[in-house]
Amino acid sequence: MSPLLKIRAERDQMSAIERRIADFLLDNAHLLRDYSSQQLANALGISQSSVVKFSQKLGFKGYPDLKYSIGEAVARGNGGDEGGVVAAAAEDPRTAQAEQLWQLKAQAEAETRLINPTDRIDAIASALQQAGKVYIIGLGEDGIPARAFATRLSMLGIVTVHYVDAILMQAGVSSAAPGDVLLVFSEHGRQPELCQIGRRFRERSGKVVTVTRHTPNPLRAYADASLLVSAHDGRRHIEPLLYQSALQHLLDLIYVLLCDGNEGRRRQFDLNLELMHDLLDS
Repeated sequence: MSPLLKIRAERDQMSAIERRIADFLLDNAHLLRDYSSQQLANALGISQSSVVKFSQKLGFKGYPDLKYSIGEAVARGNGGDEGGVVAAAAEDPRTAQAEQLWQLKAQAEAETRLINPTDRIDAIASALQQAGKVYIIGLGEDGIPARAFATRLSMLGIVTVHYVDAILMQAGVSSAAPGDVLLVFSEHGRQPELCQIGRRFRERSGKVVTVTRHTPNPLRAYADASLLVSAHDGRRHIEPLLYQSALQHLLDLIYVLLCDGNEGRRRQFDLNLELMHDLLDS
């Protein structure tokens, strides 16, 4: 696993000093060979021991091992190397732009896979598979992936209760029963009304699954399980694209698990698809 990929994935859980070190390493990976731990500490205005502790927290013996590992990743081209993009730019700027965006999306998807362990993904897929009803809500832009996923679950024959309004969902969860699942889409997890819905759902012995960024947020406090998305970029118009791409890949994985794990679900999907085609052709 690339050390730069690991740094990006864990950045949101780091302290302020650790984030400063992480950002410097990510921005200067190609130049890191020229920095000793003391020089890095001086450049950031921190103690040398902070650099050493940062390296050890990532699983390395010390800073030299971390620096060597980052150098190896850059040499292999999986540490954020933009050599391919630069070469493409010489031929076609649009090709280079498209290639860079693809690389950023692939990076966000890889980081997202890293912070969602297999056992967690399997447990969430199993909960959805066995749920009596699956309640789904997302407000604003979060409503777009929520609606799409609700439609996919319905196509598999899973009873889905989907709302785009928090007030209606407040009323809807009154019919929740033990074993039901509430799937809450909220990129930043800060809407108080969603936290209230999550609390009420748990009071009815339902299971709450939150879908948010990989950051501490109030909504996750009410979750029995969390799907986390890692997507970072300094450009405000690019970061949402990375979030949407990584989120979609994560949801697609769960959907495939639901299909592959139950032949009856696949047959129901085929039947519903045929019915839809008949309606379109009539």
